[in-house]
Amino acid sequence: MIEHKTPQDIERMRVTGQFVGEVLAELAALAAVGVDLLDLEHEARRRIKERGAQSCYWDYEPSFGKGPFRNVVCLSVNDAVLHGLPHRYKLRDGDLLTMDMAVTIDGWAADSARSVVVGTAAEEDLRLIEATEVALEAGIEAARPGNRLGDISAAIGSVAAEYGYPVNLEFGGHGIGRTMHEDLHIPNDGRPGRGWKLRPGLTIAIEPWFAAGTDKIVYDPDGWTIRSADGSRTAHSEHTVAVTETGPLVLTRPPRSDEAPQDRRR
Repeated sequence: MIEHKTPQDIERMRVTGQFVGEVLAELAALAAVGVDLLDLEHEARRRIKERGAQSCYWDYEPSFGKGPFRNVVCLSVNDAVLHGLPHRYKLRDGDLLTMDMAVTIDGWAADSARSVVVGTAAEEDLRLIEATEVALEAGIEAARPGNRLGDISAAIGSVAAEYGYPVNLEFGGHGIGRTMHEDLHIPNDGRPGRGWKLRPGLTIAIEPWFAAGTDKIVYDPDGWTIRSADGSRTAHSEHTVAVTETGPLVLTRPPRSDEAPQDRRR
């Protein structure tokens, strides 16, 4: 069932979203050469406990995973892009790290992801990350009342094509609200004018992710970590977004220091 949220519900989700965005920004700042992935995991656990939030990943046990996940943040390195299981690994110069986190606060969820390069950045890695960020903004721009789900997918796919990256359709965006995954799957490519009609109150996670050389994926023996099948680098960007009367409202992007949270719409 697709639940359309009230403005009050969306504001509650925004509280959660601001927290998720802040924690991911903090983890990105901590990600440096020599830092262990488990140190980032433990810092995320500390922040979640301190805030009184609940991780959406700790008990997450979908059919494809060897669950439950029993960690609070997905940490994926280089050719790993989704559901990276935190483990003992010290980040190296030039590693491409993707961080994905979802929590609930007072019963409302938010989900976000970002990719960063640790230390010295290769131009091709920066371009790959940029592609996911540009695709995310294009998807957000399409999340307007009267548009359809396919408009979001098509906007993301158009950016991927422009940058020359293939698109995997197995994992993409999703509905979100009282739980991390609600009805509606949002593929990262599609046809405009098709699918569910968007109207105010719809809350979704939009999450373009690309591998540089393939649209095929493989799973690690841990049952969770998803990698590009050809070993090429990967990147992933995600925001939780509400469709409102005046357009898309990004719930997981922390406000700049010079503006109030309610001013941040895109």
